[in-house]
Amino acid sequence: MVSQPLFYLLALADAQKTLRPSAYIELRNLLDRKLQFNLRIVYYTTLSTNLLLILVSFLTGSAVLLATSLVAAAALFADMILLFRGDVPINKAIQTWTPENYPPDWKNYRNKWFFYYHRRQIVDIIGFLSLLTGAVFG
Repeated sequence: MVSQPLFYLLALADAQKTLRPSAYIELRNLLDRKLQFNLRIVYYTTLSTNLLLILVSFLTGSAVLLATSLVAAAALFADMILLFRGDVPINKAIQTWTPENYPPDWKNYRNKWFFYYHRRQIVDIIGFLSLLTGAVFG
């Protein structure tokens, strides 16, 4: 999960912000089509693994690992809420556009998408750091 925010932080966010409208729309639509299935696998695997970690840490009595895995689970759920309430509706709107036909306020959609996505990055990194803390100290 943490590789996605790091990729955006390192390069893709800034690169997308400099694209012309037609290139931005084409890139967003291609990414959305490619990621819709693959990200489901990543999210389901992450959720299942995290729930298993919570169960194991509870059964073994590791309070630190239990606490950090609960924080990670909360971060994952926060990410999913932001995804479904913010990014997904914006993605659906952008999917109706073509590089030749898009609304004049397309930058507002892009900025709103990044608003939600940046918050998702923050909670994903918090979840990862929490799991890392649990692995080191739990």
